[in-house]
Amino acid sequence: MPRKLKTYVTNLGFFELALAAPSMKAALEAWGMGHNAFHQGFAKETDDPKIVAATMAQPGVVLKRPVGTKGPFTENAVLPKGPWTLTVPKGAPPKPSPKPTTKVKAKPTADADGARDKAAILSFQKAKEQRDRERARTEAAEAARQDKEKSGIARAVAKAEEALHAAQARHEEAMKTIESEREKLDRRAAAENQRWNVERKKLQAAALQAAKR
Repeated sequence: MPRKLKTYVTNLGFFELALAAPSMKAALEAWGMGHNAFHQGFAKETDDPKIVAATMAQPGVVLKRPVGTKGPFTENAVLPKGPWTLTVPKGAPPKPSPKPTTKVKAKPTADADGARDKAAILSFQKAKEQRDRERARTEAAEAARQDKEKSGIARAVAKAEEALHAAQARHEEAMKTIESEREKLDRRAAAENQRWNVERKKLQAAALQAAKR
């Protein structure tokens, strides 16, 4: 038998959140809370008739209203444009004793209660499935964005490495040309030294011969 829905409330940022869910765990999941706000005192079950009625009309849908306000909980609540003051709720005034009446209201049958609970559970499951689909789409979009970003980084890195390799190849080719030219210059220098040594000896011998005359 499906668990009956209960109404839970918590605060998140500037909003109060309310939700009809079958359990505290389901409420935390719907609110997207990773910690147990109930154990820490940040969330609780409520029996406020207005809040219960609003959440039971949209089981599984996270309703909200600005913190400190007393307006209705809605799915698309917005913050007031002007400043608002957080007020401490006052105790409710004593209710007058009900007057005796002979009119007896018909109590809902167990079958009617069961049908309403079943419909509420189905509505909750539908809202949960919609949240799961939206979360899956968000996660898929984020994964695609990250993949695109990673692909862009990979392309940039590959392009930079390609430019580096090309520059290194040009450098090595230039160094080969310089080394080849250096070898040619070294051979020319050696040949020039050898020629000069021969010429120098001839000139020195001629100078000595002229001095003896």
